[in-house]
This record gives sequence, structure tokens and C-alpha cells, in this order.
Amino acid sequence: MKQALDCFNELGVEATTIDTIKARCETSVGAIYHHFGNKEGILSALFFAAQDDQRQHLEQELAKTDSLRDAVYSIVSSYLDWVVAHPSWARFLFQARSSVSKGPFHQELKARNAKNYQELKEKLLSFEYKDTKIVQPFEILSSLIVGPSENYCRAWLAHRVQTSPSDYRDEFAESAWRSLQR
Repeated sequence: MKQALDCFNELGVEATTIDTIKARCETSVGAIYHHFGNKEGILSALFFAAQDDQRQHLEQELAKTDSLRDAVYSIVSSYLDWVVAHPSWARFLFQARSSVSKGPFHQELKARNAKNYQELKEKLLSFEYKDTKIVQPFEILSSLIVGPSENYCRAWLAHRVQTSPSDYRDEFAESAWRSLQR
């Protein structure tokens, strides 16, 4: 899988072929088709593996929270830390999302995203807000929480900025927290 990931990251999703992956993995076309079906199967398997790993990291961090503010900080921190720890996977997620969402595994992606969204929504809504009025509708919360961090991570992964995203964990988390309050 690492070799296929490297192919997609080095050549791009469109330019990567089964033959390229076959050569890099030193395997047969038959073995690839047997395990993955086609290029889209490889792409989706990698995408879902990265997404699952990122989600597992988030869940571990959220399990430690006991307030909405802590949860927001954990969401931002876990996202930044995961990207820094797994830059190849993060780069791949950014570039492959569109292809997976338009490909034969789009329904699986849609179902996974809906499940993850619902679980996160339930977690965030489980906290007492006390005096804090939270921005509504809920569907914009994930963009408010992770949007700026994601934008910075894309720049970092593209080498347009040099400072590690983790170095700005507190700034992004506090900004996310403030963006949710009315």
C-alpha cells in the first residue's frame, strides 16, 4: 500500500496507472485486480485507510474531553497533529477526495462521512453550553472548527509555509472556539 500511496502522491491521481503501481510494488496486474478490482479500488482503499486512521486519532482525543471548549480544542489539535505525523497520508487525502467522491466508491464515502458527521454532532451536542450560544446551523460547525487549520495544513504540505501546523495549535484552537460563539 505504501508504494501505491507514493505513486499517487508523486504522480497525481490521474497520472498514476495500474502499470505504475504494479512496477513500484513488484507484483502482477492479476494480484492487483484480485485484491482491489481496479485503480479506483486502490485509491479508495488508501483513502478509507487514511480517513479511518485520522478518525481514530480524533476519537481518542475526544474521549478525553469533558466540555465543548475542550472538544473544539481536541478536534483542532488532533487534526493538526495527525497531518504533521502523517504528511504523505494527509497530502493524499487532499488530492484524492474529489476522485473518490466521483468514483465507484462515492456511496461508501458518503455513508462514512454521514456516520462520522453524526457521531461528531452527537458528541458536541452532549455538552452543556452554559452561557455560550453556539453558531447555528450545525452543518457549518466543522468548517468553522477545522477550516483555517486545514487551509494552513495545505500550505504547509505544499511547502508554501515552513512552520509546523502543530506550532500554531493554540492559535487555531482558540480561533475555532471564538468562531462558534455568538
